[in-house]
Amino acid sequence: MTDVDRHKFPHLQSLLLNALCMRAIRVTAMEETSEHKSAETPGAPGRAGHEPAFSNLVRTTNLALQGGGAHGAFTWGVLDRFLDEKDLAFEGLSATSAGAMNAAVFAYGLAIGGREGARKALTDYWKRVSDAAKLGPLQPSFIDQMLGDHKLAWSPAFSLMGFVTRVLSPYEFNPSDYNPLREVVEQSIDFDVLGRPDCPVKLFLSATNVRTGKIKVFAGKEISISAVMASACLPTMFHAVEIDGEAYWDGGYMGNPALFPLIYNCNSTDIVIVHINPLIRTEVPRAAVDILNRINEISFNSSLMREMRAVSFVTKLVTQKRVDGGLKRVLIHSIADDEFMGALSPTSKYNADWNFLIFLRDQGRKCAGDWLAKHFAKLGVESTVDIDKFYL
Repeated sequence: MTDVDRHKFPHLQSLLLNALCMRAIRVTAMEETSEHKSAETPGAPGRAGHEPAFSNLVRTTNLALQGGGAHGAFTWGVLDRFLDEKDLAFEGLSATSAGAMNAAVFAYGLAIGGREGARKALTDYWKRVSDAAKLGPLQPSFIDQMLGDHKLAWSPAFSLMGFVTRVLSPYEFNPSDYNPLREVVEQSIDFDVLGRPDCPVKLFLSATNVRTGKIKVFAGKEISISAVMASACLPTMFHAVEIDGEAYWDGGYMGNPALFPLIYNCNSTDIVIVHINPLIRTEVPRAAVDILNRINEISFNSSLMREMRAVSFVTKLVTQKRVDGGLKRVLIHSIADDEFMGALSPTSKYNADWNFLIFLRDQGRKCAGDWLAKHFAKLGVESTVDIDKFYL
């Protein structure tokens, strides 16, 4: 897939052009997806008993997964809960950063072992993340553990890292470009499996082209360990990831997550966005760390907001029958817990303590279960989020 201009949808003229281009996209019937057997994993930590399916009608959806460091364990919980539903099938996944790792592991697990394979692959991946973190310096201090707030506020290593990354580049303090996550991902995924034509889901991973500032979406045989690491490359901590002569940083700057790959390449009209970065905060941040965190949240949500403006515009054209042809009406759904995620310290994004990851996973499962109970029957029928109110 080619690079896409970062200013794809900034003005009304661009939105109209996008709508006209989409005339070529014909609405086709949703592909029937065979049911996968869903079984309970004995002894899985923190999991309640299996919740019953909501309908005998299989509904196929696409997933869009945000990034957010260790907070991505919330998305792990959402995916884990979705796997309980034999009547919920998945066509495409578009993801960024920690979301890209969740998506790639999820797709790999589905490919080798169906639903239980995906569940096990996700659990194994996050356990490896936690185990690898134990060998690193970013550990909750004794005071952090006593406070029980999952922060790294009293961690000397975290404070030192904050200072170092402000005055030195990763090419200076990390000349060998060591990244423990690369080994974790290599142990968790066989990328040859993801490149096969029979991979059960379509995978789209976003990164930011350092030189052009455009988004790059990796798909199909482009999916590799380097593509995953590019999608999650924090420029203040790691060297830019070089792929075919181009340098890439974290995809969150230009697509967190990107929706257009799902719109252009998937038959399902439903997109479920799993949010990690709060869209709304009720209080104005005043502490330096909170101000920087809010700047990052706004920046990492900006590309999604632009795409939502385009989706809203095209949806109105279709609803008002102001265009001819087969424009695709996209149904948007959102799984978010801004109150819960907003209460977490920004330093906790670097906390890979196993108990904290399980805590996040269980909250993601609960949030997904609540959403399914309320909105499952609306998949394929209508959007369950007011785009103008929630995003615009």
